[in-house]
Amino acid sequence: MKPHSRTTTRNILALGLVAGLALVTGCTKSESDDSAPAQTTGSGDAGKQVAESGGGKTCAIADYGADKLDLKNAVVGFSQSEKEANPFRIAETASIKAEASKRGIKLLTANAQSQFSKQISDVQDLIAKGAKLLVIAPLNSDGWEPVLRSAQAKKIPIITIDRQINAAPCKDYVSFIGSDFVAQGRRAADQLIEATGGKGEIAILLGAAGNNVTTERTKGFEDRVKAKAPGLKIVFKQTGEFTREKGQSVTEQLIQSKPGIKAIYAENDEMGLGAVNALKGAGKKPGAVKIVTIDGTRNAVQGIADGWISAVIESNPRFGPLAFATLDSFTQGKPVGEDIVIQDSQYTEANAKSDLNKAY
Repeated sequence: MKPHSRTTTRNILALGLVAGLALVTGCTKSESDDSAPAQTTGSGDAGKQVAESGGGKTCAIADYGADKLDLKNAVVGFSQSEKEANPFRIAETASIKAEASKRGIKLLTANAQSQFSKQISDVQDLIAKGAKLLVIAPLNSDGWEPVLRSAQAKKIPIITIDRQINAAPCKDYVSFIGSDFVAQGRRAADQLIEATGGKGEIAILLGAAGNNVTTERTKGFEDRVKAKAPGLKIVFKQTGEFTREKGQSVTEQLIQSKPGIKAIYAENDEMGLGAVNALKGAGKKPGAVKIVTIDGTRNAVQGIADGWISAVIESNPRFGPLAFATLDSFTQGKPVGEDIVIQDSQYTEANAKSDLNKAY
């Protein structure tokens, strides 16, 4: 089963300083209305973090088939997908650990080190060690059947963060918490159109294959370029696997094969920073090739201040408050959103220097 798609009508969900998740209805947002992001903090302050619950679909513990429990006395297992060399993963894990500590919750953690087979065995091990609830940052979208069967057998609720799995919400897992990746792609396209004047040859450094982030960021970007800037021609697409090293090597190939390239869309900051290294190595000057990236790391935002990067669309990694507030509500029997969209800000030349401290 493919991940359910987000609908265009969303209920605003604010996460308060002390309160958990409070659902406030009556706000709609069109699918194309993503050029002006919400004003969120980059500091991870739970009191200022804002999210949206997509489509109004909810899941309650009775629907899921699990039993109510006291979150404070439950063991929570967290499975991280990738090596914590990437600033996104560092910030994500830190946020989960900090919120668990703040709430006095026992947290078991595992890191798959970018190996999917290890992540499957990691989660099975967390279950064997007594985890009653699971928060998973999936490496891939497919292949989760063994974990889902084990969790269902023990009635263990699962929340996934930052990437979706190809399974049924409120059956195989409770909720997905993450960014609107299609909207991120559209916003990146808007920034690249502005930086290039809407004309020229451009390249895409694709993320890793096999997950919804790459697919959706690519779709949002390509659809927006096609609709708004037919003068931009995508002449190169190759995966940089979300790593700086691969982003650099792919950009080195790009410079050789397409010397007239005008701009690069990198589907995460690490690949974008690798592209910067390649351009420096080729003797290019800052801004000679426009670059737009997605994530919001401090190094990428500094790249804007230094003139190498035109814009960075944030992908908020601070899931801890939302994840545990969702688990808290769910374990008490309250309905929670099946699809919770965390709000992302963005960085441009106008705010890169003043907001650098908000980057992670």
